[in-house]
Amino acid sequence: MKHLMRLSTFSEKEILEILNIADQLKFERKNNIKHKLLKGKTLGMFMNNSASSTRASFEVGMYDLGGHALLLSDKGISEGKWDNISDFAAVLTRFVDGIAVRTDNHEDAEAFAEGSIVPVINTKSDKVNPCQALADLMTIRERKGSFKGRKLCCVGSGSSVNSIIVGAIKMGMAVFVAAPENHKPDAEIMQWAQENGDFSCTDNVTEAAKDADVIYIEAWSKGETKGYTVDKTVMEAAKDDAILLHCLPIHRGEEITEDVLSKHQNVIYDQAENRMHAEKAVLVKLLGNNKK
Repeated sequence: MKHLMRLSTFSEKEILEILNIADQLKFERKNNIKHKLLKGKTLGMFMNNSASSTRASFEVGMYDLGGHALLLSDKGISEGKWDNISDFAAVLTRFVDGIAVRTDNHEDAEAFAEGSIVPVINTKSDKVNPCQALADLMTIRERKGSFKGRKLCCVGSGSSVNSIIVGAIKMGMAVFVAAPENHKPDAEIMQWAQENGDFSCTDNVTEAAKDADVIYIEAWSKGETKGYTVDKTVMEAAKDDAILLHCLPIHRGEEITEDVLSKHQNVIYDQAENRMHAEKAVLVKLLGNNKK
């Protein structure tokens, strides 16, 4: 059994395997090829109130795979009357084949995984967003064909940027981040990136975007993007065929100007769809041979 708490615990080979499964599952869905790889399996979900798209993608994904998704709570992980989350997980996970969690406290997700007897998938926490990063990598490979030698520019910080930094470095990409001092990525992740790949962090977005193959934007808090809006000037600093990604939701006119967004929004929507395909691949990988 293996959990997906963060991408740092997965090797390049394992990430590639998930991406390959995701590509195959996407092809089969587009061509109406039915498969029931998780027939009889049940996924329990702990999702907080802001997780409507994540909940929908997991529910549809499990249905596509022949399984069933069960919402256990719309308030995230909560031990309720239990003294600790690990005890709570040890009991709840006897009823299902896997658990998907979304929480504002990453330590809660780790504690749940520690007590679980089935695979636990972190769909997003305050520190990392591994499923999003897998969808991002899937989209980059679809559009660019390869990872090694490519440059990724991340604008902003947060759980999605933390995870794509790790994923991109593992796949051989250079990563440059543009963020103000109070919005830098997680210090531990930045140190890991500096030790394991080509990584840099600056407060100048145009400098970070120079010759980039991919511009990646984290969803900022409204009103905090001054000086970091991705506009025509930023895109002109990148390569002519650079793509723009955003983990959504977008604050239009703040994080991205309307003219830039109109040119790249189809890629962003493909990226959003790829969340489901990447999640399905993770479910197949972790639950397919799961023996409780």
